[in-house]
Amino acid sequence: MRSDAFKAAVERDDSGALRDCLAEGVRFLSPVVFRPYEGRDLVATILTEGAMNVFSDFRYLEQFEDGDRAALIFEARVGDRDVQGLDLLRFEGDKVVELTVMVRPQSGLAALAEAMNREFARLGIVPPRA
Repeated sequence: MRSDAFKAAVERDDSGALRDCLAEGVRFLSPVVFRPYEGRDLVATILTEGAMNVFSDFRYLEQFEDGDRAALIFEARVGDRDVQGLDLLRFEGDKVVELTVMVRPQSGLAALAEAMNREFARLGIVPPRA
């Protein structure tokens, strides 16, 4: 499956391998902001320096793939909140060109947004304007 490399990189917390999975112009659609983040360097930083620091006990539960799309269902903790989520990947060749993340429940999403805002401030990342 094309999503195996992405899944393995996340599970191993391997920032270099995760970056290698992303296309140069990858778009990341966050569960928190409407406009996408764009570009390999920015998206890789968000995932490896932000999300990987915020989530604990992260694990993928299911993996589905059809054509140029893959869905990876996960569960994790953000602080004291349990969350469930979906990484929806779209590929061109073997590279991820679009990543959409969805998270539930709302209380977990709120905890994720708060934690990621702290990480973004630390990293100097400004969310895209609506």
